Amino acid sequence: MIKLTKFNSDSNKKGEFILNAEIIETIEQTPDTVITLLNGKKLIVDERMDEVVRRVMTYRRALHKY
Repeated sequence: MIKLTKFNSDSNKKGEFILNAEIIETIEQTPDTVITLLNGKKLIVDERMDEVVRRVMTYRRALHKY
């Protein structure tokens, strides 16, 4: 699970949400970051594509650490 921020959310972080990284199909920078899930749903987030990839990699490393 990774924490992300909905696109254009206000400064008090109400737009934060947790995404199951296992259901990500693709991540695009168009110039906004668009995450496509396995079910076809698309999410637009504030984080840049490389940051989302970093968080997914950190999550997966933590899973395989134990």
